[in-house]
Amino acid sequence: MSEWKIGIDLGGTKTECILLDHNGKEIWRKRLPTPREKGYEAILDNIAALISETKENIPEQSQSYTVGMGIPGIIDERSGLVMNANTTVLIGNPLRKDLEKIISHPVRIENDANCFALAECKSGAATGYRTVFGVIMGTGCGGGLFINGKIHEGFHGIAGEWGHFSIDPDGTQCWCGNKGCIETKISGSGVEKAFESRFGIKKSMDEIISGYREGEKNSTEIILQFYDDFGRALGGLISILDPEAVVIGGGLSNIDELYSEGIEKVKKYVFHKDLQTPILKNKLGDSAGVFGAAWIGI
Repeated sequence: MSEWKIGIDLGGTKTECILLDHNGKEIWRKRLPTPREKGYEAILDNIAALISETKENIPEQSQSYTVGMGIPGIIDERSGLVMNANTTVLIGNPLRKDLEKIISHPVRIENDANCFALAECKSGAATGYRTVFGVIMGTGCGGGLFINGKIHEGFHGIAGEWGHFSIDPDGTQCWCGNKGCIETKISGSGVEKAFESRFGIKKSMDEIISGYREGEKNSTEIILQFYDDFGRALGGLISILDPEAVVIGGGLSNIDELYSEGIEKVKKYVFHKDLQTPILKNKLGDSAGVFGAAWIGI
């Protein structure tokens, strides 16, 4: 690395910024809540303030640096506007142009799942594999595709947008406009909505998982369906892509049963009698996205 690297991970609930030195060593990091309820301008100002504070930690201000950012969506290269963002206040705004104007520096922006996949492939659980699909299962659900050392973006920049493949046309309405998207089935918010719709009671994902482990009937019903939906969705993906490995991130990646009961469901739905694809838990935790963002910077 010949330059200092600033990375920003813009999430729905938190915005994190990191500074890496010439050798890729972490020098500084800070995390703030994402002010999504205050609107687009507040989010923009929050990012710019974090970058400004991060720059102050570069020992010699004359040294060059790059800036990369992961977002829960994509930038349409033709219009320069944000598309497909589950932080919906970003949609339709020229985020890259606006941020570059404020900080007077070029910024490369990638989908956050792509940043996650890149980081886990370079220094995490999927190191050494040539083709890897990175899954994020948290409040939403997304994916990124890593092939032969780099992120594969696709013709429209949507490669890996696994969460918005509809597997149930009669299912729950998704914010993207379709029904029964994978995100509505196996994200934390999707499972919580399924529980409330079925039983008329609001419970968090953590409460539902705890109830399942304690043998509570309603929670068990919902979680068994969650595992089946996970198996159907990931089994179908592996049948199409046949990656050397899958790595899972996001808050739901910490559900231990995904790597036992969940994998058994994947085996049920994949188009192969003897599934050998490693389905791995991430090693970098919620730091993966911010490292990946730093490495894509310009």
